[in-house]
Amino acid sequence: MTRKEADAGGRPDKAAAVAELADQFRSSNAAVLTEYRGLTVAQLKTLRRSLGENAQYAVVKNTLTKIAANEAGITSLDDQFNGPTAVAFITGDPVESAKGLRDFAKENPNLIIKGGVLDGKALSADEIKKLADLESREVLLSKLAGAFKGKQSQTASLLQALPSKFVRTAEALRVKLAEQGGAE
Repeated sequence: MTRKEADAGGRPDKAAAVAELADQFRSSNAAVLTEYRGLTVAQLKTLRRSLGENAQYAVVKNTLTKIAANEAGITSLDDQFNGPTAVAFITGDPVESAKGLRDFAKENPNLIIKGGVLDGKALSADEIKKLADLESREVLLSKLAGAFKGKQSQTASLLQALPSKFVRTAEALRVKLAEQGGAE
């Protein structure tokens, strides 16, 4: 019996489940733990759709998931593996999925966001809700691009103005020198 099998209760199927969960933790940008007690199968299906294409929502066994998280180097979630737990494994924009969870939880108070992890750092339920309040990655990137474009336009205008200002100043200086030379 391997160590993984021993940790997973001595059964190869449990060891395989732990390995799969550990891979999901490693390959995800973020993971959000929720309690889903009282939600129907139809509501869970709606929740999965609301998370977007880059998230997978899985109902999990606490013991196996805790082992898998620890194998993936995530120990900050250990105290959250209690009660009926499901994990949203997010591989894309975590803001979109956090918005989906937050909005679903507003309409369905039986969904409780316990906490999560983003790029290896632990997040509380409140921090996940704050993440949901952010604008999406695409919106932030477009705003950044707009800001750069604006700065480029200002720089181009400034660079175009410098030679013409120089020419006007040089012409004014030539006229002044000509007047002074003609006055003498």
